[in-house]
Amino acid sequence: MFADYHVHTEFSNDSEYPMEQVIKDAIAMQMDEICFTEHVDYGVKKDWGSEGPVKYYGSEPYLNVDYPAYAARVKSLRLKYGAQINMKMGMEFGVQEHTIPQYEALAQNAPFDTNLLDFIILSVHQVEDKEFWTQEFQQGRSQKEYNERYYEELLRITKVYKGYSVLGHLDLISRYDKAGDYPFEAVKPMVSEILKTAIEDGKGIELNTSYHRYGLKDTTPSVEILKLYKSMGGEILTIGSDSHAPGHLGAYIAEGKQLLESLGFQYFCTYDEMIPIFHKL
Repeated sequence: MFADYHVHTEFSNDSEYPMEQVIKDAIAMQMDEICFTEHVDYGVKKDWGSEGPVKYYGSEPYLNVDYPAYAARVKSLRLKYGAQINMKMGMEFGVQEHTIPQYEALAQNAPFDTNLLDFIILSVHQVEDKEFWTQEFQQGRSQKEYNERYYEELLRITKVYKGYSVLGHLDLISRYDKAGDYPFEAVKPMVSEILKTAIEDGKGIELNTSYHRYGLKDTTPSVEILKLYKSMGGEILTIGSDSHAPGHLGAYIAEGKQLLESLGFQYFCTYDEMIPIFHKL
């Protein structure tokens, strides 16, 4: 089973990869299943059609996925290519503690047929509406302070918010840590509590294979986190490339499976209408 469960297209503000081309490329590489996971980041982004000024990065509006247009495109492309590849509709929610009510409201009043939704990645891309990739969040904080604040936020979110499938790139802060490696033992108690909460809630974590293209020394999440998850009885794992452009799609998925198997995992998951489906590694 060759599946990529973290894929962005032109419906995400940070990608220009046309969805139909993504599907054609996935079919060409003989992918069995693909899950689109377009961005929603309340706190720093508005919905399409919202009132008030819109933030821009360069010439691109900083907006969440256009929900109705996204759902309509997935439906139309399923009709066109469904015999060649299984297409799942997902989202990547960039949750912050103070934006949880907005995600809960979206689930209750979604501007699309929620029965179409198969999968949700819960990520923390910002804290206090401050971005990691711009170093705005890290600025004025010590390495200890911004690492511990990140995990503190993620822990608080998982204690309250349950409307997701897996935790995305769980140690994302390490990708943008210019100070170098932060000792895992320093944050292990919080990571353990995050994983314990996810496991008790029937949620999983993802192996995000983009660590290759970011030049990271370790996997995302780290091998230490994956081992910890295994030792705690965690079983739900998805594998995704975090694709945003040609060349990213499907990258290192096979290697990811081999890594998980070497750590003692037996299965990875795909999703159908928010229910995990287990496949032998």
